[in-house]
Amino acid sequence: MVNRLACRFCGAPLSHVFVDLGSQPLANSYLEPEDLGKAETFLPLCVYVCGECFLVQLPEEERPEAIFSDYAYFSSYSESWLRHAEAYATAMVERFGLGAGHQVIEVASNDGYLLRWFAERGIPALGIEPAANVAAAAEAAGIPTLVKFFGAATARELAAAGTRADLLVGNNVLAHVPDLNDFVAGLKILLAPTGVLTMEFPHLLRLMAEDQFDTIYHEHYSYFSLSTVRRVFAAHGLTLFDVEELPTHGGSLRVYCRHACHAEDASKRIGERVVDLLAREAADGFSRLETYRSFDERVRRVKRGLLRFLIEAREEGRSIAGYGAPAKGNTLLNYCGVRTDFLDFTVDRSPHKQGRFLPGTRIPIHGPDRLREARPDYVLILPWNLKEEIMEQMADVRSWGGRFVVAIPEVKVLA
Repeated sequence: MVNRLACRFCGAPLSHVFVDLGSQPLANSYLEPEDLGKAETFLPLCVYVCGECFLVQLPEEERPEAIFSDYAYFSSYSESWLRHAEAYATAMVERFGLGAGHQVIEVASNDGYLLRWFAERGIPALGIEPAANVAAAAEAAGIPTLVKFFGAATARELAAAGTRADLLVGNNVLAHVPDLNDFVAGLKILLAPTGVLTMEFPHLLRLMAEDQFDTIYHEHYSYFSLSTVRRVFAAHGLTLFDVEELPTHGGSLRVYCRHACHAEDASKRIGERVVDLLAREAADGFSRLETYRSFDERVRRVKRGLLRFLIEAREEGRSIAGYGAPAKGNTLLNYCGVRTDFLDFTVDRSPHKQGRFLPGTRIPIHGPDRLREARPDYVLILPWNLKEEIMEQMADVRSWGGRFVVAIPEVKVLA
């Protein structure tokens, strides 16, 4: 059989498997009670690495419209993420001198969790968000939001109407676009001539170092190293001039870009942090295929470790519940085959998920008070990147002898 898959950036044939997580449902396709008697759609979750540009990527198995037009994730339900957004806004205002005469635009602006901090400072803010249900929450909070998928066409419409961004923001969206070249071309069009683009996304280096395979799901089409993302931006006339390494989502990058033609701006020259991180990635072998080939077996070891823990706990008569209903948890549970035979239920703070069921595994989702009623022996934290926040919120779990557990990068019962 001829492999006709091609890299979404450079067009080279895709033949090198990075990790195969089997067939899974869409990670955010939560089930209503009336859906339990119906069949679910399962799609291949096999990730490849391009042998030419080393972009790690998932072939487009489902149209973005089917994933993002009605979305279950609302950013404002994470207190730590709100603090992260507020700190970002403060830093950008101070670093780039933003004020009432500047325009801030966020692509994939969700429920206005970030733009609110600019609006409170009197800085014009505009969101672009494809999910109408989420955009409605932003509008209700006073954040003007354009309900559209972003790409070159949307950027041209805004630019033609006189709207361009002095600060253009994209947090955890770059991985979500199947047409990567069209999306980045749109960023360049929408960015004002002297404007700054910042993008945040999980760092492939951290994903691989800590076996974070659960951050792979169908709505994440691409997984970036700094060296690859720099190459993508450069192909569209954008120069990456600074980078920050962040703890969010298990280890993310925030990159800063400008128009390539504005190299004379001393405040936007390529900095040492870019040079240093590129050197680290090169030393770690991110330009060699063999670096990527060991990941699949490491993922299998994580699966075996979690199943051993769950089997032993159940055989000892222990009860186990989950905390959170994140997309990453659905990848983990479906790949490992964990259903209600191991996990009685899970809880989540978001009312948009409560009363529903996890896709594939069909584990019921309740509000956090259900934990206090059931008093399980173990609480498996599915959004492990928020474990400190969750353990603080649910500190009373320890009052009945309950213990918290994470599965990534390995099973660990937390003190």
